[in-house]
Amino acid sequence: MVGSVGRYLLSSWLAKVLGPTLPFGTIAVNLIGSLLLGVLVAIGAHTTSLGPNAQLGLTTGLMGGFTTYSAFNFETLRLLEERAWALAGLNVAVTLFGCLAVGWLGWQGTSWLLARPR
Repeated sequence: MVGSVGRYLLSSWLAKVLGPTLPFGTIAVNLIGSLLLGVLVAIGAHTTSLGPNAQLGLTTGLMGGFTTYSAFNFETLRLLEERAWALAGLNVAVTLFGCLAVGWLGWQGTSWLLARPR
């Protein structure tokens, strides 16, 4: 529930601030969620800070509620229906490549931080 409420609040705010040209809110939650997912997976893989239940709850529960493929799908289809081909393609490209990039950065950055001598 917390992830879903966070998604709604951020998406609504970005829609008001940036306008409806692109689904900025969905893009933002998917990018942020991908980054945080990478961080959580790295913490789970490199430390004992998160037990299996906590990791499952945070990744599947919190991040699963925060990110949203269904909204991405609906908004891309809406852009295609409006024949906004370039915007639909941009939405797909930013979501796909952006989420992969920030997920990787979250994983690698957290792995690097956790591997540093203390």
